[in-house]
Amino acid sequence: MADEKATKKENGAKARRPSALKRDMQSEKRNLRNKAYKSKVSTAIRSLEQAVKQGEAAASLQGKLASVFSLMDKGVKTGIIKLNKAARVKAQYQKRLSLVKS
Repeated sequence: MADEKATKKENGAKARRPSALKRDMQSEKRNLRNKAYKSKVSTAIRSLEQAVKQGEAAASLQGKLASVFSLMDKGVKTGIIKLNKAARVKAQYQKRLSLVKS
């Protein structure tokens, strides 16, 4: 009876198990980490786009492109970004920079 009383709330519903609470905490933590990473990637992409619009030097563009590629690859490796999305974004920006150079 004591166990039954401890696992029930006042309204008679069962209380959440500790494992479910732990999963909630873990998913919130992962969600914040993933959002921060995706924000970092989009900031790098925005920086690259601004550099292209301003007509910066090719060396500068290559450095920014390399940082975007690196962030995308690391995101795929950790499971934050899907493989095909990373491939698509990398191909688009590679093509855009090849058009700017010529």
